[in-house]
Amino acid sequence: MANDLIGALVVMLGVLFVVLTMIAYLTYLERKVLGFMQDRLGPMEVGPWGLLQPLADGIKLLSKEDIIPSEANRAIFRIAPVISLVPAILAFSVIPFGHDSFSLLGVTLHPYIADINVGILLILALSSIGAYGILLGGWASNSKYSILGALRSAAQVISYELTAGMSVIGVLILSGSMSLVKIEDAQSGGFWHWYIFPQIVAFVIYVISGIAETNRTPFDLPEAESELVAGFFTEYSGMRFSLYYLAEYANMIIVSSIATILFLGGWNPPIPALGFIPPVIWFLLKVYFFLFFFFWIRATLPRLRYDQLMRFGWKIMLPVSFANIIVTGIAAYFLER
Repeated sequence: MANDLIGALVVMLGVLFVVLTMIAYLTYLERKVLGFMQDRLGPMEVGPWGLLQPLADGIKLLSKEDIIPSEANRAIFRIAPVISLVPAILAFSVIPFGHDSFSLLGVTLHPYIADINVGILLILALSSIGAYGILLGGWASNSKYSILGALRSAAQVISYELTAGMSVIGVLILSGSMSLVKIEDAQSGGFWHWYIFPQIVAFVIYVISGIAETNRTPFDLPEAESELVAGFFTEYSGMRFSLYYLAEYANMIIVSSIATILFLGGWNPPIPALGFIPPVIWFLLKVYFFLFFFFWIRATLPRLRYDQLMRFGWKIMLPVSFANIIVTGIAAYFLER
């Protein structure tokens, strides 16, 4: 029991360190990718090739004054960014990065913090809680721009979280489990076993819903700069301002990790002959592929109008996701007979 507890604590601290480092350098990576796509260099001044830019940004934000509007609800204004960030970090507790446990100094370490039989449901629930931080932050700011951004975010999350949940059901039918570890195990043996092929429709729906849930372009209506200044965090400054950014990038990693696990085999190599490469490398390569796709979309597509966003979610995405579940269920029933 003590060995398992120590192992879980070591993995927890390791995952937390890696995730926070990834979040910090995703801001750098995004600025670099966007720079090259726009024929410029991006950050270059702080450190070689600008590699210390995230550190400089962190120091700058910590040193800035934490301003609270005089008419704001001070308690909720302070806690709202934390409500957005904490669920995003907690979701990493059930993300499996590999399949083989190993011993270090007599302590058994697993490539995940916890493997629970309803892991996918836990992540969906935590993503719902994170939306409250945006809604409360916009309302507590007592600003017309902030409350409009918060209301947009609430409607957007309700609309696209539904389709994201529906897109997952097809994979659960095929795998017969809601454990993320077992879903990855079911896709071992080569890329022809990955669920992206029988569930290509669900994959497209999930990716679009994931972009919308993370408020990324072209679905960044809650923080539309040209319309709402900065949306729900218009009145925030200093470190509280950065907490919303940390939550957004953490959610991007979670969405990419879930897409990797459900549709691209997770830590499994595309062909068994490449199994000598550590599973965590395959997992991270697939996750970074999706993160690059987030940046690519931002550099390519314009923002939708809000009525287009809602109409697309309810009139196209939702019916198609229901149709996918029905077809998958019928196919699974006859194939098992």
